[in-house]
Amino acid sequence: MASLLYALLTWIVLLMMIHASLAKPLCHPDESSALMEFKSSFQINRTYFHCVPKVESWSLHRLGDCCSWDGVQCDTNGHVTGLDLSNSCLFGTITANSSLFHLLRLESLNLAFNDFNNSSIPYGFGNLSRLQNLNLSYSKTSGNVPSDISLLSRLISLDLSRGWNLVIPNVNNFVQNFTMLRELDLSYISISSPFPHVLANFSSLKSVKLVNSRLHGEFPVSIFQLPNLEVLDISVNYNLSGSIPEQQWGSPLKSLSLWRTNFSGEIPISIGNLVFLSLSECHFSGSLPSSLGNLSQLAHMDISNNKFHGHIPASFANLTELSFLDLGDIQLSGPFPSSFENLTRLVWLRLSYNNLQGEIPNSLWELKNLEFLGLSGNNLSGTVDLHKLNNLEVLQLDFNNISFVNKTEISTTPPNLSHLYLDSCNLHEFPKFLGYLRKLDSVSLSHNNIGGSIPMWMWNGSRETLSHIDLSHNTLTGFENGHNDLPLPKLLHLDISSNILKTELPSPPPLTNYYNISNNILFGGIQSICGARSLIVLDLSNNSLNGTIPSCLGNIDSLSILNLGKNKLEGTIPLAYPKGCVLKMIDLTENRLQGLVPRSLVNCSMLEYLNLGYNQILDGFPLWLSKLTELKAIILKSNKFHGPIETYRSHFNFSNLHIMDLSSNSFNGELPSKLFQSFHAMKVVVHQDKLEYMNTHEELPLSSNTSFLVVWEKVLDFGMKLMSKGIEREYSKVPYALKEIDLSNNKFKGCIPDIIGDLKSLVWLNLSNNILTGSIPPSLANLTLLESLDLSQNNLSGEIPQQLVQLNFLSSFDVSHNQLSGAIPQGSQFNTFKIDSFAMNEGLCGSPLPKNCTIVGDNLPLPPSLEEENDKESPFNLDWKVVLIGTGLGFPIGFVLGNSIIDEKNMWFLHYSKIIAGRWNRLGRH
Repeated sequence: MASLLYALLTWIVLLMMIHASLAKPLCHPDESSALMEFKSSFQINRTYFHCVPKVESWSLHRLGDCCSWDGVQCDTNGHVTGLDLSNSCLFGTITANSSLFHLLRLESLNLAFNDFNNSSIPYGFGNLSRLQNLNLSYSKTSGNVPSDISLLSRLISLDLSRGWNLVIPNVNNFVQNFTMLRELDLSYISISSPFPHVLANFSSLKSVKLVNSRLHGEFPVSIFQLPNLEVLDISVNYNLSGSIPEQQWGSPLKSLSLWRTNFSGEIPISIGNLVFLSLSECHFSGSLPSSLGNLSQLAHMDISNNKFHGHIPASFANLTELSFLDLGDIQLSGPFPSSFENLTRLVWLRLSYNNLQGEIPNSLWELKNLEFLGLSGNNLSGTVDLHKLNNLEVLQLDFNNISFVNKTEISTTPPNLSHLYLDSCNLHEFPKFLGYLRKLDSVSLSHNNIGGSIPMWMWNGSRETLSHIDLSHNTLTGFENGHNDLPLPKLLHLDISSNILKTELPSPPPLTNYYNISNNILFGGIQSICGARSLIVLDLSNNSLNGTIPSCLGNIDSLSILNLGKNKLEGTIPLAYPKGCVLKMIDLTENRLQGLVPRSLVNCSMLEYLNLGYNQILDGFPLWLSKLTELKAIILKSNKFHGPIETYRSHFNFSNLHIMDLSSNSFNGELPSKLFQSFHAMKVVVHQDKLEYMNTHEELPLSSNTSFLVVWEKVLDFGMKLMSKGIEREYSKVPYALKEIDLSNNKFKGCIPDIIGDLKSLVWLNLSNNILTGSIPPSLANLTLLESLDLSQNNLSGEIPQQLVQLNFLSSFDVSHNQLSGAIPQGSQFNTFKIDSFAMNEGLCGSPLPKNCTIVGDNLPLPPSLEEENDKESPFNLDWKVVLIGTGLGFPIGFVLGNSIIDEKNMWFLHYSKIIAGRWNRLGRH
């Protein structure tokens, strides 16, 4: 019994010893206090990244041992060594005297996915000398990254990515002490320097991510030779050049991302053992090497938007682990590869915008795991059979010539199909399976040959899910049974433009933000539009709509684009536009509108385009438009505007204006010099690498069926009717470089201001059909980009300035119906102008007119007082002789001077004689 009791006591003591050895020590009070102080310096914001507020459970009274708090780790001595407060709903700022920097034994610190209110990262992290892991990513910070972080020489992992607006002024100096580093992520930090070459010496590096960091220069090829590098992501550095080395792949690289860089060259035959490869939107060229088929573990390959050529290698059939394959926009040709039937793991397949031809093989419809299939923009044909693709969510077949298996059973339609794009597929009817899709979000059938009525059965299955419909550019005539009200409560985007709809305006559903039903034959009023309170883009142009413009359009807070042009609308423009108006474009051209331009438009501070042309508006020039400094185009032509534009108190600031068209009104007074002086955008010549057009961009919600906001950018061109080189033309889009002033067909008088010569980027200038007098200013020769100059039908006098010959781009020139005199300048573009350009100027002579210029000229006056002083003697008189040398039409004139003293009168005579000589020389040449 005693031995049993002894054994029992021994066992109890042993258990107590084991428990004591395993017991977790309490954390140190100073560290508990530091953590509580850190907690109290922040608020909790539960809306940030669906966060979990870990610090809410911290308390010194309840569970006072901080080592047991959520997110806190301690060592065996009770010291805090790890703090993981990632995604913890923290809102506030970290200051330089933060108690966080009292935790001197910290080895790991993670504050990612919190909201530090766009504040700067403070100095103090350098005090945490034991840190091995530091993560401040996605934390809304800004400013320069403090240099004391570079003192943390024990760092193994550093992630400052996507802070907000962070800057590292000298990245090479910043990283040079991190010799033990394994993982580095400085993505979306402004570095603006070459790639840090010092990283090539860090043999421990496993992962390097420097996405969208404004790197430039040449990428060091030695990075590819790091012995432990597994992940390299330097995407979205447009000015970073380089190539993939042919040999010496020293690293076990698994993931390579170079998309949107300036890398070029060919893909080498040997490219390691990659699992992830992204080279899209670079400048790679050559044919696709068949050796890519050797990457047996490759799961993701995106090499789209490059300059490859040739066929898809048959070896791609070996990439059986692929789940993502994008070969779009790389100029591939040949038939659709039947070998793809082996790629049974594919979830995302895209071959869009190549030159693939022939039939789509039936084996494609056997890839049952496909969620995304993009074949847009090829020359493919065949019959689409979707009944086996139960996982398909996105189908892009636009710009091909396809048809569908006509099975209408519910079981044969992909149950998850949400996005369907069948534009330009030569369809003649709506695919029958549309009515059975239960999750359809977006459908686009534009540019087909679908006629007749829009059937109601089309959205039978997706009535509650459809958010995007594009039926534009077909031959649709109306709605089935005249049902104009669309029963689609979640519809955001509706485009039925460019059809032959002959009906009243369909009422857009209340959530609609993009509504385009332009270029049809709609009639009746537009009051029904007032139900759509979320409109961003409204385009009802080019119809036969009548009645008045409803005042509600001025009060739709979200409305940015308003185009009601080319209808039969009457009455006045709505007067009320509240403060905060976000309108960027207003086009009311070619209606029957009257009254004044509402002054409340001054509240639309974002307005870029205003077109009120071809109406019956009776108003003076709206001086207050000058407060809208974003305006790029103002078109008030063909109305009843009147009065002077400029008074002595006028002040203008049209600093961004490209086009001002006030033609065919009743404006009077002198040409507005102050107005021209404010056209600052016309004073600067901007060279463009590619042709760009005047437009605006709108971010539109893409779907109403997701819990987070997804937007797509819609580019909306500014179309207008302009007088170009004597002919009025309709422009669906206008080059951004076009700068035009058209004040023709008004009642302006006085001289042409010299200041117009400061508008050096002006391309078209039309001042015709006014009452202008005086001479043509030689300063117009400064308009070196000028292509069209029309000064016809005025009362201009004097000579055509010889300097205008310098205008090398001038292709249209009209000064007819004036009172000009003298010889027409010769050379350059002037040799191309026809007689009509100079007609009805009795004093003009020279080519192309039939009237030759006389020897002396018809309009040169005699020197002053020459007749009176002809017989007088003076010590300053000169003996002179005019010597005519030569024969034919060329008569160079020389002067033999009998005295070296020349008075003012004889200086004038010499100048007069040089003019005669110049005319003789021109006549001799022509």
